[in-house]
Amino acid sequence: MENTYYTMRFLLLLVLLTTFQAKAETDFEKAEKLYKQDKFEQAKVLFENFLKSNPSSYKTIEYLGDIAGHQKKWDDAITHYKKLKEHNPKSANYWYKYGGALGMKAKSVNKFKALSLIDDVETAFLTSAKLDAKHVDSRWALVMLYIELPGIVGGSEKKAQKYADELMLLSKVDGYLAKGYIDEYFSRNTKAEANYKKAHEIGNSKTTFQKLYNLYLNKIKDKTKANKLKEQFEK
Repeated sequence: MENTYYTMRFLLLLVLLTTFQAKAETDFEKAEKLYKQDKFEQAKVLFENFLKSNPSSYKTIEYLGDIAGHQKKWDDAITHYKKLKEHNPKSANYWYKYGGALGMKAKSVNKFKALSLIDDVETAFLTSAKLDAKHVDSRWALVMLYIELPGIVGGSEKKAQKYADELMLLSKVDGYLAKGYIDEYFSRNTKAEANYKKAHEIGNSKTTFQKLYNLYLNKIKDKTKANKLKEQFEK
């Protein structure tokens, strides 16, 4: 009789745990669907509830960081990504996202505050690139960082070109786009055109089209080339 009692208690506990887990999974799945529908505030509530009972769910923390990023709440995004990269120090993607959130915060504050963040931004992107030799996004981030930063605080075309070269080895399209971006930044429009054209010939995507089209329209000021490119792409 006593054995039956304990067996029933165990089965009841098992049912309760299974029910709780099923509900937790359902909440996560609902939040994920809402996130994919760009219903970020609704998704955030469910993810936060899920995290209370699943504090080690790194995917949930990442989603919360991504939501904060979409909402331009950079401090919240930084907090979430910092937790991720501290618990997973060998994750290139977490370091990249952490650096990205720091970088966006730097762009949203005054220059004095921004300068205090630059070293951490650079370190995060460099760490990401070092951890994953094939991480395209971190190399793009470094290209843009070194081009946009003034030389006095570490900006350098030479450094930017180094990571553009690495992108070229990983993806010809990204490599040519990165080199075109650098040339366009320095108003070397003929070289930028050549690089963007190569990228578009290989990729023939909306991104490659847009880069070349914008260069023709806004920098080279050649509407004929811009319209011709648009006609060809729409075909």
